[in-house]
Amino acid sequence: MSPTPEPDEDDLDAVPPPQPVFHIEQALLGALLLDPHRLGDVSGICADSFSTAAHAALFTAISTLRPPDPAEHAKNAKWLDRVLTASRKEARGLTASYLHTLIQVCPWSRHAPAYARMVEAEHARRRLQGAAEHLVHTVHDASLPHPVQTVLDEAEALARVVDGIAARFPPRGGVLPRTPAPPPPPAPDYAEALEEEQVLLATATAYPAAIESARWLIPEDFTQPLHAGLWQCLTALARRNEPVDPVTVLWEAQQRGLLDSGSEPAEVLRLLAEPAASVEHWGERALQRALLATADHAGHQIQAYTGDPANTPFQLVVGARRSLADIGAVRTRWQHATRPLPPQRPRPAPTTRAGPPTTTAAPAAPAARATR
Repeated sequence: MSPTPEPDEDDLDAVPPPQPVFHIEQALLGALLLDPHRLGDVSGICADSFSTAAHAALFTAISTLRPPDPAEHAKNAKWLDRVLTASRKEARGLTASYLHTLIQVCPWSRHAPAYARMVEAEHARRRLQGAAEHLVHTVHDASLPHPVQTVLDEAEALARVVDGIAARFPPRGGVLPRTPAPPPPPAPDYAEALEEEQVLLATATAYPAAIESARWLIPEDFTQPLHAGLWQCLTALARRNEPVDPVTVLWEAQQRGLLDSGSEPAEVLRLLAEPAASVEHWGERALQRALLATADHAGHQIQAYTGDPANTPFQLVVGARRSLADIGAVRTRWQHATRPLPPQRPRPAPTTRAGPPTTTAAPAAPAARATR
């Protein structure tokens, strides 16, 4: 019979140690088990606020069972037995020894409100992290029939979570998350984006009169710096009422230093030579891509903030609201781009009203200037 192998140290190291909130939850539950009347001092949390099912089940039992008489509770453990029996309906692994451990690890039962506040703060972090993850998942869901509206709905849901946290943890002015924001991720359909942006620029060059109707599109909506610069060239020429064609755009690009990055003049001319459809169509495509990319970046930013345990709820609220403001700015431009045009009402013909007869002759018109 082969000897029983010793447990590998690497296997033990693979089990992560409990997070600080686990010990805080233990202290809170111990305080409530020791002094059940402390439950009246606790606010802002519920069973879902706890990080484990066992702790959630214990809090539910403590909250729903009738509290014991203080004098009777000091003499025996009958109420603790009732709590254990009720908790085991949701967490069968709970034992009487664990309840006594909770009581022993609680430093001071009178600190229960402070422990509850810490549990609430950690729960707020998890809620915000989950909402941000859901937003990022929605951005990358290719099966959505209306991706923009669905993503905007998720952004609204995330904003409601932030508002709920802010109501309990009002942000302090100027307290930003210390976590550096991650770089914007590349567009998942990068090749398609490049092709569509090229068609947009070529179409705007061929039909410059349509540039004015796409004022909601800005250079930051493009995925390529060259494309963003060429859009600036087109809008500048249109604003100055100067001729617009591939050659004039190329000259404007040179004046702005766009060719210094290595772009060949022939490449720019070729890029501007194949128009298709309309400026509004391709502009909306670019703006939709920019909106989804902004939402994706905002979601990753908030995930980074919530992943740093050093950030307080105040900092999470400030950082999340700044990220959501970026989505709001693009959403406003999207609404301008996609709102239906109001119907044009026919202008009524001017009505003439008969006046009193004039007694003086009308002044003579100025004589026309003789031309040679």
